[in-house]
Amino acid sequence: TQIIVFYPSEGVSDIQKQQMITQAGKNVKVFGIEGNFDDAQRGVKEIFGNTALSDELAKKGYTFSSANSINWGRLVPQIVYYFSAYVDAVKAGKITAGDPINFVVPTGNFGDILAGYYAKLMGLPIDRLLCASNSNNVLTDFINTGVYDRRREFFKTVSPSMDILVSSNLERLLYSVTEHDAARVADYMKRLNTEGHYEIDSDDLKQIQSQFFGAWVDELETKEAIGRIYNDYHYLMDTHTAVAWRAMEKYRFLTSDETYTVVLSTASPYKFADSVLAALDDAQPQGSNPFELLQKLHADTGTEIPPRMLALENLPVLHSEVIPADKMELAVVKNLV
Repeated sequence: TQIIVFYPSEGVSDIQKQQMITQAGKNVKVFGIEGNFDDAQRGVKEIFGNTALSDELAKKGYTFSSANSINWGRLVPQIVYYFSAYVDAVKAGKITAGDPINFVVPTGNFGDILAGYYAKLMGLPIDRLLCASNSNNVLTDFINTGVYDRRREFFKTVSPSMDILVSSNLERLLYSVTEHDAARVADYMKRLNTEGHYEIDSDDLKQIQSQFFGAWVDELETKEAIGRIYNDYHYLMDTHTAVAWRAMEKYRFLTSDETYTVVLSTASPYKFADSVLAALDDAQPQGSNPFELLQKLHADTGTEIPPRMLALENLPVLHSEVIPADKMELAVVKNLV
C-alpha cells in the first residue's frame, strides 16, 4: 500500500499541519497544495476519473482508493457511533429504548451527518439531524431553500475543516431521497459543475426538511460558545464542536423542540489552541509557536494535552513540498509510475 496525502497548505491549523508534515511512514508522501479543501477534493476526484492513469497504474499492480469520505467505507465506522451514542444515552437514563433522539453534526462535506442518516434508515430512532455550518453556509441555504449554489465568497474561518463549498456526500443523500434516480442526480451534479448551482424538486426538498435542519454560526458566535460553555460547565470545546453547540441552541430557540440531543464533538480543542485561547481570553494569544499555545491552553484550563500532539514538537519535518492544485495528478504519477 502506498499513501499519498493532499491537504490545503494554508487551510489547516498549525497543529494539523504538523501532523501532516511529520508523517514518518516509509510508504507515505504528503503534499500541501496551493488552494482550499474544495481544490484538493476536486483534484482527487479528477485523478480517480482519469481512466488512462488508472489503467497505467493497474499494470504496475496499483488500484486507487480514497481514505476520506469520497470512499463510502469512511461512513461505516461513523454509522456505528450513532448507535453507540444512543445506547450510552439509554444506559445513562437520559432516554428510554425506543425514544426519539436528535443529533447535531458540524459538517462541511456532509459525510458524518450522512452516516447519521444511514443509521436512521437502518432503524435507529433519530428524529432530526441538525446540519451545523460555519460562515461557508452553502448547506444551510440548501436545506432551507432547495438551491445549492457554490457561487459565493469563500471564508477562511476558525473551524477550517468545515471551510467547504462543494459537499461531495450530498450527492449520496440526493440519490437516496430521489429513490435512486441516478439520471436526475447526475443532472444536478452536471449543473453544479457547469453552472455552479442547481435546485432540487419541491417534493425532494420536503423530504429532506422533514429529517434535516440547517443552521449556520459565525465566528463571533463560535468563540462566544466556547467561552460560555467553558465558564458554565468547565467543558472545553474546539471550534467545530462550538459551531454544532450554537446551532443546537438556535434550533431549540426556533422550534421549542426539547428532544434529547447529542452534539457530535469532532476534534480536540488542542488542534485549534490559538482560536480556543482567543475565545477564552477574549484576546488574540501572544506568540506564534503552536506548542507554546498548547502549554498555555493546558495551564489555563488544566485539561490534558493529547500525548501524540505534544510529541509533534520533536518530530522532524519530512514533507515540506507545496504544489499547485493542478499538479496533483503529476505528483501521483511521479510517486507511483
